[in-house]
Amino acid sequence: MRELIYYSFLESADLKREFIEENREKIFSVFKEIAERVKSGNKILLCGNGGSAADCQHIAAELVGRFNMERRALPAVALTTDTSILTAVANDYSFDRIFERQVEALGQEGDVLIGISTSGNSENVIKAVEKAKKMGILTVGFLGRDGGKLSEMVDHAFIVKSFSTPRIQEVHITLGHVLCDFIEKYLFSYNSYFPPFGEGRE
Repeated sequence: MRELIYYSFLESADLKREFIEENREKIFSVFKEIAERVKSGNKILLCGNGGSAADCQHIAAELVGRFNMERRALPAVALTTDTSILTAVANDYSFDRIFERQVEALGQEGDVLIGISTSGNSENVIKAVEKAKKMGILTVGFLGRDGGKLSEMVDHAFIVKSFSTPRIQEVHITLGHVLCDFIEKYLFSYNSYFPPFGEGRE
C-alpha cells in the first residue's frame, strides 16, 4: 500500500509533465483566445459528467468568485448545477440533451464552451458541442484517452493520453486552474509580467 501511494503521486506528476511538454504553446494560444473573448464581454460555459461535472463547477466558481487576486467577477456558468433543468430535460427529452438545451438557452455567439470528458465520447457533451458550433460559440475539449469523438469536433482539443480516469481528471483540474490564473493575470495584473486589463500579452 505504501508503494501504491508513492506510485500514484509519481504517475500523476509524470502525466502532467508529459502533457505540458506536448501542449505548452497550444495552451497559451487557446487560453489567450478565451481571455480575449471574456474581455469582449462573452462568457464561459462548462459541461461534463461525474467528476468532470465537479470540475466544471470548480472552474466556474474560481472565475465568478476569485482565483488569486481581487478583481471584478468574471462570467462563467457550469451547466451541471441546476437540478430542475437537468431533471426536466432528462425526463422530457433525454439525458443526452441536458447540456444542449442549456447551451441553446444561455449561449450567445462569441461565448466559449468547455466540454470535459475523460473518454471524449460523452453523448451529452457531444450534443452540447454540436449546438455550440451552430451558434458561433468557441468549443474547447478537456479530454482523455485518445480524445474520442470530441477530439474531431471541438475547435481546440486538450487530450490527456491516459486510460486512468483519476489521472486524467487530475490533469484536467490543473489545466482548469491554469486557465483561471491565466485569465486573471491577462486581464487584471499590473505587475512586470502582465500588462493592465485590455492590453493583452504576447
